[in-house]
Amino acid sequence: MSEFHHVSVLLEECIEGLNIKPDGIYVDGTLGGAGHSSRIAAKLTTGRLIGIDRDPIALRAAEKRLEPFKERVTLVHANFSQMDNALDELGIDKVDGVLLDLGVSSPQLDDGERGFSYMVDAPLDMRMNNADARDAHEIVNQWSYEDLKKILYEYGEERYAPQIAAAICRRRETAPIETTLELVDVIRGAMPASALREKQHPAKRSFQAIRIAVNDELNDLSKVMGTAIPRLNPGGRLAVITFHSLEDRIVKNAMADAAKGCTCPPNFPVCVCGKKPSVKLITRKPIVSGDEELESNPRARSAKLRICEKL
Repeated sequence: MSEFHHVSVLLEECIEGLNIKPDGIYVDGTLGGAGHSSRIAAKLTTGRLIGIDRDPIALRAAEKRLEPFKERVTLVHANFSQMDNALDELGIDKVDGVLLDLGVSSPQLDDGERGFSYMVDAPLDMRMNNADARDAHEIVNQWSYEDLKKILYEYGEERYAPQIAAAICRRRETAPIETTLELVDVIRGAMPASALREKQHPAKRSFQAIRIAVNDELNDLSKVMGTAIPRLNPGGRLAVITFHSLEDRIVKNAMADAAKGCTCPPNFPVCVCGKKPSVKLITRKPIVSGDEELESNPRARSAKLRICEKL
């Protein structure tokens, strides 16, 4: 494949938001091409950066980019949802910051062989880690109509989910759907003419849904949101960049719950739950890309950054 080079979204906002201490310990749970991590590592003196990624290709690229800082960087091949285990194995109890950038890296999208793109013909794959068993081919060709309809509607927010799921099931009765453009053709054929005239590519939502299902992205995000905050030192920050409403809702709700404290019903005269806030919200509303970034990187358009700080 071509060189793994990814333009980091909301880079300056992330670095500022993490409030990096030169002697702190930081985790980049979605290392990618190490755009964010190289900036974090450059600010460290006696501190340490733990870079985690499930994609071995991204890890190899990140290792090269982080070569100037190798004495203070540790790379881990794992899913970000396994951050707790990774830190335990490294003997690290608490950290001073965690960054999660939930976007699919541009090289993953643009590398035709990996099957993420609806613009390039490739085998149906979509695995972030090619050692994982489940791929897009399995979902498209083996999952039931009901399961397909469910993920297209819930993960892709696709209003034509029933029609697309039915069309996939009809097509695969004669022969398996093998490639991305075969799947695009099925999706197009299931949608009304009015939908095909919309600005957004007709397969975008369906491909998003299948990719999320292949990589179990939302369950992984819910898991890491539950473990990242307890890992922070007081004053440590969690910064998360999301790219669609499903992710943003999980992050927003998890941070809000951690910041809320008492969960007793409003009519209780005194608190009996004893729950105290564990974070304060640094961003009441998400940070989004400015015009300059959007002009140079249109993929940043849907990015939202939320930050909280451990109390």
